[in-house]
Amino acid sequence: MATLAERLGFSPNDRVAIIHADDIGMCHAANQGAFEALELGAITCGSLMVPCSWFSEAAELARANSGLDLGVHLTLNCEYPRYRWGPVAGRRVVPSLLDDEGYLPRTLAEVVFRAKPEEVEVELRAQIEHALASGIDVTHLDAHMGTCFAPPFIEIYLRLGEEFRVPVFATRPDRRSLEARGLDALAADLAQLLERMESVGLPILDGFDADSLGFEPGTGEEHNRARIARLRPGVTYLICHPAIDGEELRAIAPETAHQRGFEQRFYGTELGTRALGEAEVKTAGMRALRELVRGGARHVHTRAFLPGS
Repeated sequence: MATLAERLGFSPNDRVAIIHADDIGMCHAANQGAFEALELGAITCGSLMVPCSWFSEAAELARANSGLDLGVHLTLNCEYPRYRWGPVAGRRVVPSLLDDEGYLPRTLAEVVFRAKPEEVEVELRAQIEHALASGIDVTHLDAHMGTCFAPPFIEIYLRLGEEFRVPVFATRPDRRSLEARGLDALAADLAQLLERMESVGLPILDGFDADSLGFEPGTGEEHNRARIARLRPGVTYLICHPAIDGEELRAIAPETAHQRGFEQRFYGTELGTRALGEAEVKTAGMRALRELVRGGARHVHTRAFLPGS
């Protein structure tokens, strides 16, 4: 069977990165940073947080550039202490998704403890349908803070991908990584889920680099070049959180404002493009995977960065 890289038109030995911008729509600074990076930099795709206050601006920007590769960042959490949002479906419709203040809960554990799966499905479906109704050509689904991957909800997540005929973020688990996290007991269940995904035509990524935002000021370029250097052959989902560093972002997310700002300057400019080219890493977007799901042609929306390009 052909590898995912081969199905996308690459060599099986190519290192292919999906450079993904998370948290679009979270705030104005995130919208500014992400859309600029999508148009000018190395970022190939991103996903929008539909419940957030600045989603409407993100949708307007998406409609103005329909060629951008944008999905839905399915959101069941509202993690910030002073910046909160509630469910798209309405508080009366999904009351188990509310914390004591009437917003989406801050942590994954709270959602798992409180939420009824049937209400989770109502909310996730409402987010996708609202994105589509807002004029966004949804190319994929992924999950804010990974909450949709919790055992009570992952079946819903996969079912929505199958129903809307879009790829969902899912990657082949590394057994050593599972063991390191004390999750090796889940290996058999994960293998069964992946088998089901493949049976319905949903592609599975070869790798995932989640090492975004984890660096000290002054070490951003070294950190992100190291992320690129350790990419393995196959198709890897590399996330970043581009945003314009400033007063708004620092008021919302003071702990990560610097890192978000640097990731915008790195992946949203020639700096990231050059780093990918020097490492001979090729890139693709999630729209190419959607073409696979929907039976389209290969060689769709792929890019190769060459030194100096």
